[in-house]
Amino acid sequence: MNTSASFQGSSSPFEFFNFGFTIPVFEKVPTLEGQFSDFPQPTQDADLLRQLSFIPGLKEILTIRQVHALEHATVWVLSESNSAYPTKGEPPNVQLDNEQLSGLSTEHGFYLYGEVNISDLRRAVTLARHRLTSGEWDLAVHPRCGTNLSVAMLLTAGLAIGVHLLLPFRPIEQLIGLGLAATTAAELAPDLGSIAQRYLTTAIPFNLTIENITRTHDVWGREAHFVKVGWQE
Repeated sequence: MNTSASFQGSSSPFEFFNFGFTIPVFEKVPTLEGQFSDFPQPTQDADLLRQLSFIPGLKEILTIRQVHALEHATVWVLSESNSAYPTKGEPPNVQLDNEQLSGLSTEHGFYLYGEVNISDLRRAVTLARHRLTSGEWDLAVHPRCGTNLSVAMLLTAGLAIGVHLLLPFRPIEQLIGLGLAATTAAELAPDLGSIAQRYLTTAIPFNLTIENITRTHDVWGREAHFVKVGWQE
């Protein structure tokens, strides 16, 4: 088994879409299929790229969105394989999240951090891609994605500025307003973060091919597995 590094980390500006996982949540994110009718189409990204190929960086953006979804689905699949529940006794509609696993997406593939057998990872990536492209779109959304944290921070900042301008400039009122803003943001952020993931920072990997998986180090020197992908029309 060859686990030598064959790919060096990317310094792409698009890596901000997913910088690890930060928010511990245990239940599976509910699917949004019943709430939205614009389901992803297999050729939508390829068609968009052909029509707007003159836009700089468009292919990298489209690629990293698909890689991001594949990263999330791979973590879900690996978490299922390491589930502490017996198969027959596993609670329905609940998916365990292995908090020891995390990832970082780039336009060339994704890093997976945590102890995992490379053979298990290879099977998990293949299964994750198959399940995503077969209709399990909820696997593209992960509650510990950095997108959720970014949404929470932006929402908190926006609400804090709003209450600061609307309420009297007295300490008591301002403190109460900030507390309400933080509480409201905490309540809204998970749902808004899931929507942002589904429609902005992830896409179903219809155009990705899995090229190889290697044991390597990221640009910060941390050990990880790197799942390298390719783009196909």
